[in-house]
Amino acid sequence: MQELQPARNGYTSEFYFSDAFQQSLALWNHRRLAPEFPTDNWAETLTEDARMQAVEGEFLEHLRAAIQPDVADIPTNPDAFVSWFEGLIETGPGQNDPLFPWLADHATREELRWFFEQEAAGEAGFDDLVALTQVKLPDRAKIELARNYWDEMGCGNPKGMHGPMLTVVSEALDVEPSIPTTVPESLALANTMTGLATSRRYAWHSVGALGVIELTAPGRSALVAKGLRRIGLSNRERRYFDLHAVLDVKHSETWNREALRPLVEEDSRRAVAIAEGALMRLLCGKRCFERYRSHLWADQPARAEAA
Repeated sequence: MQELQPARNGYTSEFYFSDAFQQSLALWNHRRLAPEFPTDNWAETLTEDARMQAVEGEFLEHLRAAIQPDVADIPTNPDAFVSWFEGLIETGPGQNDPLFPWLADHATREELRWFFEQEAAGEAGFDDLVALTQVKLPDRAKIELARNYWDEMGCGNPKGMHGPMLTVVSEALDVEPSIPTTVPESLALANTMTGLATSRRYAWHSVGALGVIELTAPGRSALVAKGLRRIGLSNRERRYFDLHAVLDVKHSETWNREALRPLVEEDSRRAVAIAEGALMRLLCGKRCFERYRSHLWADQPARAEAA
């Protein structure tokens, strides 16, 4: 795999969404976030991390540039901003994509298996992203993110943790997610979320990106759950999607009220950063859905037309 270097003049979307770029970024994120022990080559690792952080920064700034036309008139009044943000459930990139009704009503078990394998490999871990984002946030927003994190952790009950619920789906569908077999659009989504959450210069962006997941995920989760039910997965096996179809509605309401609104009320400059983060996340999701459809519908025009 080619060694990535920062590109001060920028590259095209074709480069940033290539297999080589996204796989390199994903492998680096996997390595740097894993718990480790001290090593003798720690200085070399820091040098490599600095180089990759510059590469990551170029990618994130490329995404920021792509959504600038959509943030030109973002309202900075707290109430108006929250209203705009909540409207993204209908107007945001990738919303109401025909992929999900098709998954619910038409996809075969193998097609749902491939879809989930792509999603699982690109899963950045919502709980960890929230934990990374909340560092040094103002108190009211920090408490809301803490509540959200505690829900993700099953409120202290291992059986209720959301992460392991994904493992149950993986086992039921017999998938083995891996970076080399995942489309770059899915890796890009996870790399974007990780980059926003791990860099404090994108802290407000991460709040927006996480918040828009809570806002837009329930409808998609309900349709995926319907598809999984149709192919025979049990209540336990599809619990992750059934749960998020309901729970994230409440999460979104409290996130918008207890995190977004007070953050913008305290400093109106945050509105644009939060909006950018939300749109960057939605843009990556849109690219995923388009790539999934391209793969799943490639030789099945009748299925595509039915959806």
